[in-house]
Amino acid sequence: MNNPNPPIPPLSKRHQPLFHSPQHRHQTARAFDSGAELYDLVRPGYPADVVELMPAELTTVVDIGCGTGQLASLLAARGHELFLLDPSADMVRVAAAKKLGPAWRATAEATALKADSVDAACCGQSWHWCDSQVACLELDRIIRPGGSVLLAWNTLDVSIPWVHRLSRIMHAGDVLAEGFIPSIHKPWQISRTVRKRWVTPITPEDIHLLTHTRSYWLRANQRSRQRVTANLDWYLYEHLGYAKGQVIDLPYRVDAFLLSR
Repeated sequence: MNNPNPPIPPLSKRHQPLFHSPQHRHQTARAFDSGAELYDLVRPGYPADVVELMPAELTTVVDIGCGTGQLASLLAARGHELFLLDPSADMVRVAAAKKLGPAWRATAEATALKADSVDAACCGQSWHWCDSQVACLELDRIIRPGGSVLLAWNTLDVSIPWVHRLSRIMHAGDVLAEGFIPSIHKPWQISRTVRKRWVTPITPEDIHLLTHTRSYWLRANQRSRQRVTANLDWYLYEHLGYAKGQVIDLPYRVDAFLLSR
């Protein structure tokens, strides 16, 4: 087993994930072409503050990069009418089974929606997978005047040392800098922001499963996966001293932005 106790690198200063090219971004995103059921089971939801950023009067919302429909479910519970799209057929299949609204395969850059057809859009954990400049133009095309866009990210709260170390072992590569600003282009601008820390209960076994939903794991070979599993076992059970089945409060940081024109 590789040394599971290496020096922890400095906290991320990135405002967006690093991709070497559009092709690299696309290939990395393809990791989510499978595994939707597990993703739905162990990925956390969102605090109420995030959903409440979306103005209630914006009735019709398209969830872009909807994944398994976690954010859409919260918006539907508030009375919004939902459309759901994702480039992954597996994600769309699981989201469609929740019957939140019509669901189909598409991207932020090409939604297949008509012009001025929705009041708002939301992107949970998905904006960094798109070409933000092209996506902003598409959102301007499909969203009616006076509409908004909600962008949200859940990331592990790496300001806490043990969580930072956990994120490195898990290869949780979506951790962005404290106070990061997403890539936004005209005609959109950030009108409101929510940043908060929160916790979600989880067991060590489910931390393993959560790791299995990360793009690094999904693209890794068997040897790399065995190394990650061994390092996680050492860290959770030996170093931190948790017991199997023990409920842990796992700290998260949420960053959410409401865009307007």
